[in-house]
Amino acid sequence: MAAFMGFFGYGLQWLVIRNIISLPYILVFLLCLLAGCSICWFNTVCFVLCIRNFPANRALALSLTISFNGVSAALYALAGNAFNSSSSSLYLLLNALVPLLTSVAALIPILRQPSLDPLPPDGVKRDSLIFLILNFIAVLTGVYLLLFGSNSSGATTARLLFGGALFLLAFPLFIPGIIYARDWFRRTIHSSFRLEGSGFLLVDVDDLELHKELLTREAGSYGNSHLLSENDVSTYSITRKKSTESDGCCETVMGKDQLAMLGEEHSAKLLVRRLDFWLYYIAYFCGGTIGLVYSNNLGQIAQSLGQSSSTTSLVTLYSSFSFFGRLLSAAPDYIRTKMYFARTGWLAIALLPTPVAFCLLAVSGQSMALHAGTALIGLSSGFIFAAAVSITSELFGPNSVGVNHNIVITNIPIGSLVYGVLAAIVYDANVRSGLKDIITDSVVCMGRQCYFLTFVWWGFLSLLGLVSSVLLFLRTRPAYYRFERNRLTQLY
Repeated sequence: MAAFMGFFGYGLQWLVIRNIISLPYILVFLLCLLAGCSICWFNTVCFVLCIRNFPANRALALSLTISFNGVSAALYALAGNAFNSSSSSLYLLLNALVPLLTSVAALIPILRQPSLDPLPPDGVKRDSLIFLILNFIAVLTGVYLLLFGSNSSGATTARLLFGGALFLLAFPLFIPGIIYARDWFRRTIHSSFRLEGSGFLLVDVDDLELHKELLTREAGSYGNSHLLSENDVSTYSITRKKSTESDGCCETVMGKDQLAMLGEEHSAKLLVRRLDFWLYYIAYFCGGTIGLVYSNNLGQIAQSLGQSSSTTSLVTLYSSFSFFGRLLSAAPDYIRTKMYFARTGWLAIALLPTPVAFCLLAVSGQSMALHAGTALIGLSSGFIFAAAVSITSELFGPNSVGVNHNIVITNIPIGSLVYGVLAAIVYDANVRSGLKDIITDSVVCMGRQCYFLTFVWWGFLSLLGLVSSVLLFLRTRPAYYRFERNRLTQLY
């Protein structure tokens, strides 16, 4: 359904741009709305499928899914150069056809998938190995697109580069067959062969029970959970109440309505009443959303700085580093046995590059600063986009993640409107002050002043998001560490 919505939304826009059909403005607006809704619906379905089908490797599956979502801009740029580098309307056609074809191809295995029974130990190890290989291939794909995604050479070279990208994207389809072939070889030909465990732990077999319980717990039902026993909850509540009575105002705010456990299901009504949700919402609104709005204005920013020729390379740079940032969101799960850190703490760390990047952009208008700032913003926003789904699932319940995460990402259209209007006001003010250039019939602003105040405002807002993420980490840290302590108790 989402793919067909995108097919009609983008496809009819392509027909309008190509002057094949003519539609009034209001219908074109509705087509844009339909195309945007298809993206939201598409992402939600993918997130829910990952959570339901990979309970033991949920964060790794989400990281990979969202990572390849982020690299699509670089891939489409490569496809555009391969087919027709002079046609900007080609991207609308690609947006209409590619999701439709891939979703139809993926529909058959999704409908024919086996029942979601608990995985045996061999199945857990096999999935862990597959995810490790997939991450390695994803890194190769990102490096390839970073190096060649903005290549502006001849059509033949562009088509060869696009073919190489398609091979890297299709190669993961062969990995399950390779894994099963290896198992068959071990079982029938070389039964004495043994693959020793790696130095880090992706998922322990005993940890599956914790994930199963996290997925099946209903709202308000605590039971005899592995995550937190009833005695732990009551003891924690009593301790929190006593500390609140004796501590100052800051401690009262930090302890008020604090999460006692991970994975507790939240209805939409309960969600919007929690302080943790609003801290999380502000962190996303002032972090990842700013990065997204920056990428949407990247062409105009480059034009104002006299670097229009670098627009394609900047878009590829942002897309590639956003891809790497999304892959890095799986790092907490890879180094879990070496160093455990709450995922909300990683979110706070991921927000650090954004204010640094905007400070760099405000201070200097040089090409190097523009490229470095774009890379930092892409890395930061990519990590936030990928980690956000796992954080929503852990803080507010995996069974409600489809609804709850869509509530969280309402900050994206709101932020796009607010930050876009702010940038437009600053931009137009500098056009009126005389910094302008006439290109055909349009008036454009030229010079650092066009976005200087915008970068300053965005930098201050990203600092607000950083503060909010730190507060969220401090409030949720006890629940994360309690979860890990109980997990280790079950293992040892």
